[in-house]
Parts: sequence; structure tokens; C-alpha cells
Amino acid sequence: MKIIGLTGGIGSGKSTVSRLLEIMGVPVYVADTESKKLVNTSPLIREQLIAAFGSQLYKNGELDKAMFASLIFGNKENLRYANSVIHPAVLNDFRQWAERQTQSSFAVIESAILFDSGFNKTVDVTVNVSAPSEIRIRRVEKRDRVSRETVQARINSQIPEEARNRLSDYVILNDEASALIPQVENLLNVLNMQKI
Repeated sequence: MKIIGLTGGIGSGKSTVSRLLEIMGVPVYVADTESKKLVNTSPLIREQLIAAFGSQLYKNGELDKAMFASLIFGNKENLRYANSVIHPAVLNDFRQWAERQTQSSFAVIESAILFDSGFNKTVDVTVNVSAPSEIRIRRVEKRDRVSRETVQARINSQIPEEARNRLSDYVILNDEASALIPQVENLLNVLNMQKI
């Protein structure tokens, strides 16, 4: 089985590409969704986060997201520590999930931070969903009902688009002019023919 690492900046449409892959029969593990579950269900993560940030970080058995965000955003040391706890747990969970996907030639890990987290080192091929900045801003403004400045700040906090394209083995262009389905089908066909 080939493991595909799928990434893309905010508003790029990586979730749309993930859904297309699922429709085409490819199982997809959404790292962001699963990490949000793991911070509440993993005793190891809970124990390590409480040791670093205090027991008040969890209320009624659930991570206090607002408190957690206030502790890690703008504090590189806290963010680095939280990532050192959460990323290995997500990667381990993904590997266990991937082992169960025996019915498919491919399995996908969708992660906005594929390169930042080092997850790219554990996949066979990397794919970036790319879209022009203006389109991404418009999509996120509409989806999240936030200001242009807020979206721009989120974009600025991520790896630049050009760098993600350069680091990726393949790029899917989601610019509202290029059809997505043929690009996704072509990607799977190309990967099917390769010996990885």
C-alpha cells in the first residue's frame, strides 16, 4: 500500500480533494480531526499536557481549547512542547489506522502541517493542493465568516505556498478554473503505475 501525504494551506481545498479521494475508494485519515479527538482520549497526552500546563487545562474531562490556544499561540516554547507531545501520538494513531486499510492500494493522511510536523517523512508521496492567495482568502472569509485580515494572518502563519509546492511531489491546482476530478484521477493513475 502507498501512503499519500496530502497537504495545502488554509482555503486551498484540501478537504474537497480528500472527499474526492474517499468517493474514489481511497481511505483518508484527517490528522487535524483525529488530533482533536486524541487530546481528549489519550491518557498519555493528557498526562503530559497537565504536567506542563496544569490540571486546569482539562475541564469535565475535555481539553479547554481556549486556554490551550492562549498557552501555545505566541509562545514558541509551549507550542514546541505541545507539538512534541501531540504529533508522535497522531503519527502512531495514523500508523495503526493505516495497517487496518488492507482493502485499498492507497491510504491518505491529510494534514495542513504535513511538512512542519515531519509527517512527510513517513509517507511515500506528498501532494499539495494549491490555490491562488486571493481565492483562498475569499473561501475562508465566506466559510469562517472572518475578516480578510484574520485570514491573511492565518495564511502568514503557514509555510508559504511556493515552498509547499516545491517540497511536494505533486501539486493539484484548485483555482476554480482547473477541474479537480481529472487531476485526482490522474494522480491515482500515475501512482498506480509507479513502483514505490
